[in-house]
Amino acid sequence: MGGVNTEGVRADVRVHARADGRGGTALPVLESRGPLTPRRTRGSGAAAHVLLVGAMSGPHGGDHFTVRADVGPGARLRLGSAAATLALPGQHGGQARQDVRITVAEGGELHWLPEPLISVTGSGLTVRTHVDLAPGARLVLREELVLGRAGEEPGRLTSRLTVRIDGRPVLDQELDCGPGAPGGWDGPAVLGGHRAVGQLVVADPEFAEKPVAAGAPGDGTAVLPLAGPAVLVGAVAPDALRLRRLLDAAPGSFTPASA
Repeated sequence: MGGVNTEGVRADVRVHARADGRGGTALPVLESRGPLTPRRTRGSGAAAHVLLVGAMSGPHGGDHFTVRADVGPGARLRLGSAAATLALPGQHGGQARQDVRITVAEGGELHWLPEPLISVTGSGLTVRTHVDLAPGARLVLREELVLGRAGEEPGRLTSRLTVRIDGRPVLDQELDCGPGAPGGWDGPAVLGGHRAVGQLVVADPEFAEKPVAAGAPGDGTAVLPLAGPAVLVGAVAPDALRLRRLLDAAPGSFTPASA
């Protein structure tokens, strides 16, 4: 149950999207406990739009936020957040945790597009994002991590992203940054001194017949086809604004593998 306890704050959000039988998407489950609330906003076309709205800053150390989104056959959901997330030091100390669990059924489509996550000095946050896609499901997932506010050092931030299609892992990678992280995270092979890092995962059944070529379409951006009908875009940038521009522009640079 959500609420405040001596170990920190718990928040749980559940969103279920289902095709409404009239060409649109219904939300039979849209609920939360704790200081994170899903709000339906005006959609476009067949897609339902939902924004997560926080009633407090955070998470702080010791807090645990969980977001679950399930998209049924033929449904389309665009899920985001109303503002950036600030990982902050906690009164109770310890590590904060954020879990995102996504499932998309055959013919369903989900866009998970939260605003950036900013790691503040002295904070500690572990993010786990787990996605299960059925064959024929579509996904657009964007993750943006900013290491510190302007002029400050970051806290410890660990983010792991796992994507499975038809039960088979196509992506499982972890980024560990900040004080106490294994050496080399700020070196030329990882961030190279940049303070914003992000990734975009696009899964589309059409990629099975028209695979995307690997490439480096821009400074700080890399496109990597995955072993499934999916593509990973990784990017680093000096700041959040530049990072967003790189990730937004990346799909327009996709070229067929046979070109």
